Amino acid sequence: QVQLVESGGGLVQAGGSLRLSCVASGRTFNRYGMGWFRQAPGKEREFVAAISWNGASTYYTDSVKGRFTISRDNAKNTMYLQMNSLKPEDTAVYYCAATTGLVPSRFDYDYFGWGQGTQVTVSS
Repeated sequence: QVQLVESGGGLVQAGGSLRLSCVASGRTFNRYGMGWFRQAPGKEREFVAAISWNGASTYYTDSVKGRFTISRDNAKNTMYLQMNSLKPEDTAVYYCAATTGLVPSRFDYDYFGWGQGTQVTVSS
């Protein structure tokens, strides 16, 4: 089973940028679709973005369209989330996860192998 580790979070001013990374262990990374989710204190886990196993298809929640870009480099067993024009409402712990689905999904129950999360804090 895939094991995932997120990194790249931090504290940034509103309008700034961060790039999150999700590194997978094992040799089967290129067989899984991948997704980014986030969770703020007191709120449900929220879908952010997803990408198909080969990177051909991407899917974003409306609130991040035009600001965030999901990508992957299967040769490096790594998925990325480039976050630009950050807003205070983007503050959350960001998690990556894998799915065996062949198309991107926004539902957390389609995913497995959740990482530990990385904190993103956007100051106003």
